[in-house]
Amino acid sequence: MSAATFPQENAHPHPAPRIGLVGATGAVGASIASAFEAAATPYAVIGRSAASLARMAGDTRLAQARLWQPDDVDGMRPAFRGLDTLIYMVGVPYDAFHLHPQLMRRTIAAAAAEGVSRLLLIGTAYPFGRPQATRVDEAHPRMPHTRKGQMRKEQEDILMAADAAGTIRASILRLPDFYGPGVERSFLADIFAAAAEGRRAKVVGPIDTPHEFVFVPDVGPVARALVGREDAFGHTFNLGGAGTITVREVADRAFALAHRPPKLMVAGKTLLRLAGLFDPLMRELVEMNYLMTTPVVFDDSALQRLIGPIAKTPYDEGIARCMAAARDALSGKSGASPVPQTA
Repeated sequence: MSAATFPQENAHPHPAPRIGLVGATGAVGASIASAFEAAATPYAVIGRSAASLARMAGDTRLAQARLWQPDDVDGMRPAFRGLDTLIYMVGVPYDAFHLHPQLMRRTIAAAAAEGVSRLLLIGTAYPFGRPQATRVDEAHPRMPHTRKGQMRKEQEDILMAADAAGTIRASILRLPDFYGPGVERSFLADIFAAAAEGRRAKVVGPIDTPHEFVFVPDVGPVARALVGREDAFGHTFNLGGAGTITVREVADRAFALAHRPPKLMVAGKTLLRLAGLFDPLMRELVEMNYLMTTPVVFDDSALQRLIGPIAKTPYDEGIARCMAAARDALSGKSGASPVPQTA
């Protein structure tokens, strides 16, 4: 099944999209897709899994599913054909961050070859490294001290250099750690599942440091607003959460909704390092533990000056919605340790 033929295999015809969501089948992709659905805007969902794409596009006449093969430029081009704008949120395994710059170079080359004019990258806080200010705005130095941060910075640099060269108009929307209903790969995810199941929650510590989390459903309308503005391109933007909260406070509120006392199993840096002797994925968490001890808290005033006030779901409401989803998903619970999806 090729990228060129897959769109025609959907069960019903779709309006021709001009916007493509690349790496669309994750939590952020679903949020952005919902925003385009609300605006009745046609869009393409682009990824490697035919089954996941079919599920995402199957219930709407606005979405068109397109397979891509990201291993080379030619394998990407058919998925981008006829599109004007890409929203890029491609994830890689947590121990394979060296792929981020490679994939961005190929994506830009394929997009330019197909006449795509704009690309919005959904990024992370990683390129900033340890925060040097209480609130981090776009002018904050990008001085990543971790391998993952360096690879994410290189990804950003490649994209913005393409913008400066006139190859493609580019913008970046950086997110902090996030959470949301049914979002499994989040630092907070096991809290909701454990509270619903009545077991001990596995969390990464320290748990009493004020932290910022963005509620995933809030991201989609922001991304939609950015691609609707030509003056968003050539710039980068940070999106903050609804203030700060500690992991302990999240747990207290979630377990209270389940009418249970909070029970936590906290893994600090030492325990992560020990676990990493046996689990490569846990080993990868060690270098990023600074985000729990010295969290990056975003200043998103530049973004709000551009698109206006941003609707941010209060933590109480977000936690309640996550708990409702966790109760609904009890039959599909997973015992995996939390891994951040903001990679």
